[in-house]
Amino acid sequence: MFEHKKIQKLEDLFLGLSSRPGRCVYFYRICGYTKEIGQFIADYYQAARRSGVIQAGKIPNPDERVLSYYEEMMGTDLQVSLGAISADLERWLPRMDGRQRENVAASLYDALDSLRRAGKNTGMLKNAYIKFMCWMYYKFERIVDLLGEETVPKILYEGEVSRYELMLLSILSNAGCDVILLQYRGDAAYRKLDADSVLSDNLELPGMTEFPSGFSLRKVEKEFQASLQMERACGQGPKIANCTNAWITGKGLADICTAETLRGEDPRFFYNCFYRINGVEDKLTYLSQLYQFRVGLKNSGRRMVIISGGIPSPTVEEISSIRRADYTEKMQMLLDLSKNIMYLSDQGLQRVMIQAFLDVLRTEAESPGTDLNRLTNKAVYLLCWLKRYQGDLFSGWKMPKVACFVYMGGCRDGREAAFMRFLARLPIDVLVLRPDLDRKCCLQDELLYEITFTETMAVHEFPREDMGVHMGTAAYHAERELDTLMYQDFGIYREQQYQKAETVVLQTTYEEIRLLWDEEVKYRPNFSTVGDTVHIPVIFAKVSGVKDGQIPQYWQSVRELVTEDTYVVKNVPFIAPAGENPMKAYAVGFLENGKIQKRKIREHPHYPYGYLREGAQEHILEKLQVLIDRRTIKGTFENGTEYTIISTVLDLPKDIVRMIQRFDFTKKNPKLLYIHTTETVISLEDSILTAFLDLIGFDIVFFVPTGYETIEKHFNRRIMEGYQIGEYVYDLRVPGLESFSPKARTRWMDKIFKRGR
Repeated sequence: MFEHKKIQKLEDLFLGLSSRPGRCVYFYRICGYTKEIGQFIADYYQAARRSGVIQAGKIPNPDERVLSYYEEMMGTDLQVSLGAISADLERWLPRMDGRQRENVAASLYDALDSLRRAGKNTGMLKNAYIKFMCWMYYKFERIVDLLGEETVPKILYEGEVSRYELMLLSILSNAGCDVILLQYRGDAAYRKLDADSVLSDNLELPGMTEFPSGFSLRKVEKEFQASLQMERACGQGPKIANCTNAWITGKGLADICTAETLRGEDPRFFYNCFYRINGVEDKLTYLSQLYQFRVGLKNSGRRMVIISGGIPSPTVEEISSIRRADYTEKMQMLLDLSKNIMYLSDQGLQRVMIQAFLDVLRTEAESPGTDLNRLTNKAVYLLCWLKRYQGDLFSGWKMPKVACFVYMGGCRDGREAAFMRFLARLPIDVLVLRPDLDRKCCLQDELLYEITFTETMAVHEFPREDMGVHMGTAAYHAERELDTLMYQDFGIYREQQYQKAETVVLQTTYEEIRLLWDEEVKYRPNFSTVGDTVHIPVIFAKVSGVKDGQIPQYWQSVRELVTEDTYVVKNVPFIAPAGENPMKAYAVGFLENGKIQKRKIREHPHYPYGYLREGAQEHILEKLQVLIDRRTIKGTFENGTEYTIISTVLDLPKDIVRMIQRFDFTKKNPKLLYIHTTETVISLEDSILTAFLDLIGFDIVFFVPTGYETIEKHFNRRIMEGYQIGEYVYDLRVPGLESFSPKARTRWMDKIFKRGR
């Protein structure tokens, strides 16, 4: 019989018999998992498929048909002797040669003798013997003539083994085969049968954890079949493979700049690296280092693609160029889509691309929540991006050349992350730069090497020769750090710190309007900043009637609201429906599927706001879209009112445009006073203007002494607060208001710092 010994490494189980110490065999149980163990199980599974037996779960007990056949062939007598057992084996399992039969008989005799010594009677021994013989015939007959051969047969058993199963596995192992037990629930059940690990050894490796949820031989089989399909898809399979990061020194840019010929010499591999560098080591030199890095790669002749801020989504034309069909199964879909990968100038590289595509997306397919449709969309994105960039990356490629793909900013979604993982398995150095530590990057990969610095720096674009490189001095970066300390969460804000704003209409008493009117918005209730957006509390009110009928005091209260940044409307309508508006003729072309076409508007030769600062232009167009989306104005998407909204907003009075240009979202906001004393009907355009300016962040008050309906008739819902302050008065003439200079008021902040206004 064969002796059991301990392995030195997992690969020992694949050695030929003559290469093992003392021509031994191995019997091991595996109760934990590492990545190395996962690969070993897959390899052992394939070896057992070729020359062995795979048993998933309990071995079924012999049924009546099997027992009847055994009795017919062998009879019911039992003689527990080597000669009798050997004779039975010669009749029952005739394919064994004399040496194999001798080993099995000796091992089987020892097992029966151990049962006899344990107190089992003749009937029990007979039952055990028949069970062992039937199991060997019906389950293990394919390996009995391989026992003790140079290629050692393998048994792979999944589950918690029973006493008699363990005895049979031990019989076969002693006769010349290897056995592996996979025990997902740990070793406790086995120890009840073999407390001292006499029959088998427990595998112990550093870093072992519990088996992953869902791990099984069924899953191993599916992966094996998928691999076979992949091999067929890739033809003969790639002759070269990636050696990623195994050769690097961990010095980031210096590793990428290392010449390909100095990275490794094995012609079976291309030597690439896969880096993510978080933060910056030195703000003063960071952009200069990137600039020199780019110039160095260019001068060395390396192929290079640099993306900043996000990979542009595939166009309709790019997506339509991907050949596809209707699919019902993920692997079917991946294999079919992989046919889109073409690189005719080098078939070897094409096979590497196909292999990497299938490897990455097979992993993606196993992610929770990834259905066939989502996986198909992700696969199409990868194929579009590959077709877009492969010319820049691989033109004139040959071993051992390695291109370079740099992504400045960090992966925004799973599609970008999958593309990075895909590229990292090709002859490409992949570098993801995340200098701004506040920006998230969803990329995760077992091959990824990370470097993290504590300094953070906002960099929007990788520096290049044609953009005019801006590099900050030490004082500049110190000032930015001071900005970060001062202008976050302390109620102190630098000039034009925020470019985005949302408004919330305050519900106040009438008296509070005058108190809040000339205060900076940051001192108002419900002011806040969240991320890069300011939430501005604004006043949007209609004041009806005249308090106590006192007309002079009424106009005095109106005058008190006329500040340096207040626009006063006294003539109704302010914007006449039939008035000249040069944007009316183009409004229809500025809206598609309910969305304004910002680029088309800004590129139009008659676009009126091109001279404004970028933030102001974006704010105007964004709020125009919001006004349309909310359908605040009656008739929106019903009778063409949406085009009136567009033309009105794109033809604002110059003074109002200038107020928007200088509006700082954390300071005093611009104002609009609209005084309506007659029966003249307010125009639709006036209603659009005021609703829009409310979204921009204006304070707006309508003074309507008559109490008549004004802009409400054009709104789908109430969007402003109403105040009834007194009796209705008619036919009032609006006095001069602009000459009024509001009295100087001292705020509590000014008192603290002894600074009058």
